[in-house]
Amino acid sequence: MTKTPDSAVRSFIDQHEAAFLADLTDWLRIPSIGADPERAGDVRRSADWLVAKLRETGFPVAEVWETDGLPAVFAEWPSGEADAPTVLLYGHHDVQPAAKADGWDTEPFEPVVVGNRLYARGAADDKGQVFFHTLGLRAHLAATGRTSPAVNLKLLIEGEEESGSPNFGALLRREASRLTADLVFVSDTGMWSESTPTICTGMRGKADCQIDLFGPDSDIHSGSFGGAVPNPATTAAELAAALHDGDRRVAVPGFYDGVIELTERERELFAKLPFDEAAWLTTAKSHGTQGEAGYSTLERVWARPTAEVNGIWGGYTGPGSKTIVPAQAHLKISFRLVAGQDTERVEQAIADWVAAQLPAGIRHEITFRAATRPCLTPLDHPALRSTVRAMERAFEQEILFTREGGSGPAADLQDVLGAPVLFLGISVPSDGWHSVNEKVELDLLRKGVEAAAYLWGDLAENYRPAAGDH
Repeated sequence: MTKTPDSAVRSFIDQHEAAFLADLTDWLRIPSIGADPERAGDVRRSADWLVAKLRETGFPVAEVWETDGLPAVFAEWPSGEADAPTVLLYGHHDVQPAAKADGWDTEPFEPVVVGNRLYARGAADDKGQVFFHTLGLRAHLAATGRTSPAVNLKLLIEGEEESGSPNFGALLRREASRLTADLVFVSDTGMWSESTPTICTGMRGKADCQIDLFGPDSDIHSGSFGGAVPNPATTAAELAAALHDGDRRVAVPGFYDGVIELTERERELFAKLPFDEAAWLTTAKSHGTQGEAGYSTLERVWARPTAEVNGIWGGYTGPGSKTIVPAQAHLKISFRLVAGQDTERVEQAIADWVAAQLPAGIRHEITFRAATRPCLTPLDHPALRSTVRAMERAFEQEILFTREGGSGPAADLQDVLGAPVLFLGISVPSDGWHSVNEKVELDLLRKGVEAAAYLWGDLAENYRPAAGDH
């Protein structure tokens, strides 16, 4: 029997919460700023600290994994049950740069508790959300009387997430045999608000390109040649204008092939969130909304593919006038992708569309950067249902759902390991990720501990990998 009694979990947390916070505070004092070469030693010190603490927690395997950049941490604790699912937990131990001179009220690497809040760089992003799993796991063991987790548990804690994870894909491929898992959980995400607990169910992918347009071999006189030869700057503007149709749908043929549409249930649940569009516009520093017809703002940023012109330039941009037909013009365009879209097919569709739009006399080059695939957990996925039950037991209220409009390493985990990716996080928007006075709400941190304590037993009881899950 692996079900974890709620009262036993809460009692264990009560008894060990002070020591847990003291340990977390020690970790937060390490300025593991991955983007600062002078802090590389601190990132390594952070990795070493975590390895020691994971061994103290009980993990029989905990080690630093080297990369071509900064170190990651791997840990593993087998269940001992023959049919137990294998779960890989992802987070990161590097943090954003921070200094009191940036506008912090306190020193960012001298953690301080004010009321119910713990202030420090990394308190929410992501050390706090990684570390709550250590106490959650211990509570799970104590409350069930087990000597090992109810699932085969692995941890992979990255050291370069805040720098764009430049070596993460290579690390996953190198260590794929040791990272084999039935499920991946990402604990580097948040909830809607303190009063509205949510689970993220997906992240969009991304493709982006630069289009270089070439006309005359050099800038030429617009009086002598204008109106009689193709103009690359005009062509760039025409490309940008043709990117969307009248309903603000991306006009590239084949772009929407395979898109997994929102279900009515998902739309109903999104609509239950207390979304204030006026406040959202203030945060966006925008003066109006715009997007694909037939979808709400949240649906557009979470669940619909998009195309955005990130930059457009060419010709003369200095003071006064220079009456030329320019030799070159350029565009940078990014595309956010959703579940069901194949990045290679999308890129080919974009390349074909661009070529078909160009007039005779305009040559072009199109260059794509490395793409990121989208990921999505269906609402009826059994592992998501386990996560919902664990969160509902911790928060004692209904759990709603969000998605992330951006992209992250979750797609690498899904691609390389071939396992479904789920999200478990307790941070809220006011925590100030990447900003001054980053903090974590201590009562929410405790809820994360509690949810983690319930999750492993629920998965062991109710989840078995389906064919194709892994």
